[in-house]
Amino acid sequence: MGYLNFDKDKLVNLSYSLERETLRTNRGGAYSFTTLAGCNTRKYHGLLVVRLKEQDGGKHVLLSSLDESVIQHETQFNLGIHKFPGDYYEPRGHKYIRNFEFDTIPKHTFRVGGVILTRTKLLVENENQVLIKYTLEEANSPTKLRFKPFLAFRNVHNLSKANLYANSKFTPVANGIKMNLYDGYPEFFMQISKECDFVPVPDWYKNIEYIREQERGYEFQEDLFVPGYFEVPIAKGESIIFSASTSDQKPATFEKKYENEKKCRIPRDSFINCLRNAGKQFLWDRQDGKDLIAGYPWYESIPRQTISSLPGLFLLQGDVNNFEAVLKTNLKRLKNGLLPKYVGQDSFYDSADAPLLVFSALQKLVPFRSLVEIWTTYGTALKEILNNYREGTDFNIHMLENGLIHAKKEGVALTWMDDYKDGIPVTHRGGLAVEINALWYNAVCFALELAAAAGDTPFVKKWKNLPPIIGESFLSHFWCDECSKLADYIDGEYTDWSVRPNILIAAAQDYSPLSRTQKKSIVSLVRNELLTPVGIRTLSPEDFAYKGSSGERAGDFSEVAHQGTAYPFLIYHFVKAYLEVHKAGGLSFARNCLEGFKNEMSENCIGTLSEAYEGNPPHTARGSISQAINVAGVIMANAIVEKFEEEIKPVAK
Repeated sequence: MGYLNFDKDKLVNLSYSLERETLRTNRGGAYSFTTLAGCNTRKYHGLLVVRLKEQDGGKHVLLSSLDESVIQHETQFNLGIHKFPGDYYEPRGHKYIRNFEFDTIPKHTFRVGGVILTRTKLLVENENQVLIKYTLEEANSPTKLRFKPFLAFRNVHNLSKANLYANSKFTPVANGIKMNLYDGYPEFFMQISKECDFVPVPDWYKNIEYIREQERGYEFQEDLFVPGYFEVPIAKGESIIFSASTSDQKPATFEKKYENEKKCRIPRDSFINCLRNAGKQFLWDRQDGKDLIAGYPWYESIPRQTISSLPGLFLLQGDVNNFEAVLKTNLKRLKNGLLPKYVGQDSFYDSADAPLLVFSALQKLVPFRSLVEIWTTYGTALKEILNNYREGTDFNIHMLENGLIHAKKEGVALTWMDDYKDGIPVTHRGGLAVEINALWYNAVCFALELAAAAGDTPFVKKWKNLPPIIGESFLSHFWCDECSKLADYIDGEYTDWSVRPNILIAAAQDYSPLSRTQKKSIVSLVRNELLTPVGIRTLSPEDFAYKGSSGERAGDFSEVAHQGTAYPFLIYHFVKAYLEVHKAGGLSFARNCLEGFKNEMSENCIGTLSEAYEGNPPHTARGSISQAINVAGVIMANAIVEKFEEEIKPVAK
């Protein structure tokens, strides 16, 4: 039995199988994504979703789904499933599912009378191609398989509607056909590993519904085009492969390509391997260099989250090359010492913490690169960041005379708590933010360490007197002796004492002006008020502004995203600070903090972590279904626990 297990008796229950999703990406911006039952519940679902430069540069659903049918004695058993109006599902192929395994790649087992058919699926890395393998395990009579493709040819944010200008023409190719519904799209190839018949029966299947979009308050009905169906005989013990691709393929190569791709997958045979497998899927080979997709299905690159994710996704796997490649891609975007909040046409450089996170990421590179190498390679970028923060840059981000960083612009959320409602920041936090100043102190200290090792005397001379000033100002402004905690932010005469995870981020920095006693008070407060089984809350439930739950409607999540919602990535900061304070005595508790994430591996999107979770039990998942920073954060937390366990392990005599 594998690590990921599913209740066989519940697989035919739609309330169970529609709540669990499977995702695979190809490192080129393409993905394959659907539910365990095979019924699409989101407009973002699709067996082959690709990024198209020739369109708008966005992701487009080409093959929405593929209905398979088993045919014996002229009787057809359709394994597909779609939702139509009136809570009507047709066909109801999920009732034939007998098992689901997810060790290396997802594997369904179907039983139809005396027929047992297995189906596995994988996405080819760096190619827009999905391979679906069918094996006839048992059959007592001659058997055929029929494949009916449902085509969309539209951006993931839109929906397809029946029309008269879709091009229904097709051209035969080796063991299949190619076609193109609309101008501007690439040719689409559907081929099978053995000779088959294609029967053209062009038709629109109307009013297919996506229940997740309906719950979110979006348009949720779509018309999909079916050009016809493929039919192929299959013998007991035989396997055939269906390929969908944006390029002409050689059917004779399908089996070899399938096996080669399968060997590259990290087996999901443990908790940490599930996360490592998920982590590999965020890598994105862009034209301008390697980058990370922040989350699926709708996010692109978010530099703040990318930089925070790099150590967990790459360095802890010994992958220094991808760590540095992605970091360099992002550093090319520096402008006036700042990084964009998002990467895209409408990028704004309103992210006051993102550049400072570069220093934290590079601190994790030290075991792999010497201090001199790091300064030689990245010193120019680091100096640009520090000088702009010191002298002042965009969005009124600048250093005060007391050494602290002030960041405030009316109507703009400059910290990571950056959601808006009606164009107004939900959590403004303008002025002196505690985590930004903790990151600033850490950045200056680490830069001095690097520069000193590299013999950069001018830099050391210019900056060496600053850390004591920053440290003293940090404590005098943020720390409260009477209540033994840090302020969240200070805006002029106003000091906000809300209990938020920003104080935890401050306590977890490698360089910190906080004493061990002060850190102990912080982690104790966070443990008592913010810790959940799925991460750290963004606001204490004791606060009048706390919102521990949200609805599914569009905009609901933005209102509560930083008012109580829990984020898994913050568990890294908690575990790091907690074990620094409690040492081996805190190991058992730190280990237990990871148990909730293990339970998540078989929930929601299988083998990965969602963007956020409600602050109130049962901590329902919200936002994107797979988020890079969360996967990376839990990997890093787990690594810290394992390191402590190794250090206290008795030495064998």
